[in-house]
Amino acid sequence: MLITDDFLPVPVPESLSATYLVPMAGLPPVSPKTAVRALAGRLADPVYGLATQMLDSPLMSVDTRSIDEFPQLPPDLLTAFGATEAQLGRLAAASHLVVVQAEYRPGWPPAHEWAARAVAAAVAESVDGDVVDVFGLQFLDPATALKSLPDAQGRIRLVDWVLVPYSSDTEGLWFTTKGLRRFGLLELQTQGVPDHLTRAWGAVLTGAARRLLRDWTDGLAGEEVPAFVQLPVLATVTGHDIAVAYGNPEQHGATAPVLLRLELDPATDPEADSFLSLRPPPGHPGPDGRYYAAACATLFSGIEPDVRYARSGDAMSRAVATARAGLDDIRARFLADGLPPEAQLVVKYGLAGDDGPEYVWAGVNSWDAPERIIGASASDANTDPTVRIGSPVEVAVTEVVDWAVLDGTGVIEGGWTQAVLDAGERPHPTH
Repeated sequence: MLITDDFLPVPVPESLSATYLVPMAGLPPVSPKTAVRALAGRLADPVYGLATQMLDSPLMSVDTRSIDEFPQLPPDLLTAFGATEAQLGRLAAASHLVVVQAEYRPGWPPAHEWAARAVAAAVAESVDGDVVDVFGLQFLDPATALKSLPDAQGRIRLVDWVLVPYSSDTEGLWFTTKGLRRFGLLELQTQGVPDHLTRAWGAVLTGAARRLLRDWTDGLAGEEVPAFVQLPVLATVTGHDIAVAYGNPEQHGATAPVLLRLELDPATDPEADSFLSLRPPPGHPGPDGRYYAAACATLFSGIEPDVRYARSGDAMSRAVATARAGLDDIRARFLADGLPPEAQLVVKYGLAGDDGPEYVWAGVNSWDAPERIIGASASDANTDPTVRIGSPVEVAVTEVVDWAVLDGTGVIEGGWTQAVLDAGERPHPTH
């Protein structure tokens, strides 16, 4: 194996396994094969064929066990990963578990995961029950589990298979992935992410996971499973990677790629996991957090600052009026945690300058007082050297001229002034 400074050799496990549980009160009413046959015509051929073939092979086992024979699932972790009271209640009332396990070699397709999830979903559907993904410690209803499986072209949404949990420490936010080990790849991590990038960096890490997973499976495409796969030390992430990972390839914008340096972070504890750390590329000046903020600004295009001003009655003026009319409603939704999952609220406001105001964007961290927004700048200002990407800002609501809700694909709501600029209606400055 050739080892160079451009590639990082990542070890490949000999085999991979998947485990899914179906809690139920009593014994299953039908066999696994009967349950899977009920999915004929509803599952894409690649998955339906894999499930039926693996059921007839030693690569899969389906056992019914008394719930007392299985280690107790931690309810606090299940809750942290989205379990509802109803799901936890059905688990507590269950007398038996149907345990679906499958093994397969590393590579694509991940037959162990697809087949095991399909069989578990079929069994759960037969009793109107739940699927428990043991790897992700997640409850899935049968419909959600089936929807996550690949379509006829073998495409999946990576967000259905890889979670991005995070926690806070004195250095900022620590992000990890949870799900890449399903495919044999080490999990990713980033440390020192600024607090205001919670949703944005989760999307970036998901896009990076998609890009690296593609490189990983390309390295496993041969007939023999190699001992190592060489991944590029400088990984690139684009808006397209993020959009595809979220299942919206047609919505991606033409963003510039962002470079991230890949480092192997081996665990010192034999019981702990090793990680692939994502960091700024070599030579980046300043703290890592500033680079992460700049990367998000690059990937989530459409929130650039502008120094154009509206004449009364023109399209820009109407855009500002529309945005301001919706401020009370978007504040209420923000405070009620009513924004879409993984979305972030940003506002555009004016900074005074010698030639007129400069309009910049800021991510909203808190909006407790109706007249004041606490946030972090999403761009470097030209007129005020203290306003830099990631720097804390306090915005008077009277200065807000626009707002937008962003997800991994860009602006999904709001952004009226940006729409005017993108349409080419650029009013001249007035003095």
